[in-house]
Amino acid sequence: MARYFVGDIQGCVRQLETALTQVNFDPHHDELWCVGDIVGRGPDSLASLQLLQQLGPAARITLGNHDLNLLAVLTGIRPADPSDRLDCILALPESAQYDWIDWLIKQPLLQRDGQLVMTHAGVYPWWSIDAAEGYAREVETALQTAWQQQQLSEFLTNMYGNEPSCWTPTLRDMERWRFIINAFTRMRYCDEQGNLDLGVKTAPTAASVPHHLKPWFTLRPVSSTTIIFGHWAALMGATHRTDIIGLDTGCVWGEYLTLMQWPSGHRITVPGEQLV
Repeated sequence: MARYFVGDIQGCVRQLETALTQVNFDPHHDELWCVGDIVGRGPDSLASLQLLQQLGPAARITLGNHDLNLLAVLTGIRPADPSDRLDCILALPESAQYDWIDWLIKQPLLQRDGQLVMTHAGVYPWWSIDAAEGYAREVETALQTAWQQQQLSEFLTNMYGNEPSCWTPTLRDMERWRFIINAFTRMRYCDEQGNLDLGVKTAPTAASVPHHLKPWFTLRPVSSTTIIFGHWAALMGATHRTDIIGLDTGCVWGEYLTLMQWPSGHRITVPGEQLV
């Protein structure tokens, strides 16, 4: 069995198909781990969803912020942004849209196999891996329960917001879940007191980054656990660490899609297209 990790797809299904062909990916024997942001801004978000769904158990996925946005759009709590290019999904019959909601709701915020962990944006520096896994499962259960009880719209409406910015175990209900979701799907920078800054998106080398902010991964101690994440296109995967690996290399922004074989670390890159 071969295991591969892919960075943010965001509707760039042609590049993903090319990369999988280059490694002779076989869903009967191989695994594809996807860091999330399957959809959004690229040319064919629907085909990206279909490809991963068709892989069945060979695909292991974590939800990204664009995937959660799709849920919000499909449930009617957010208008579709034309730049997200979700028209093909929104043109589906209501029953098909329902099926995609049901499929996405079942995807986790964190995937783990022993000392290997994958999330969309990373792992909050002040959480242990065991704690992070527990918080992820807590939110996944809350999200699935809201769907089953026909309260998903309410949950997603209350999910949005930047507060609270700092974690404390005493957070309860939606404030607690909002922070956990933000950490797993939107995090880039923190300060040393543990506050998330969800506004700054540029690379750490940019002069405009406030001095008190640090990339989240620089605040985590070196560990025997490997964390694989996406989300931060401006980073272009540069963490300068071997135990924390970034795979969003800006395919939808005209850079390239990265497929990494594990544990060798060998990477296949496929050029993207300037679409946004």
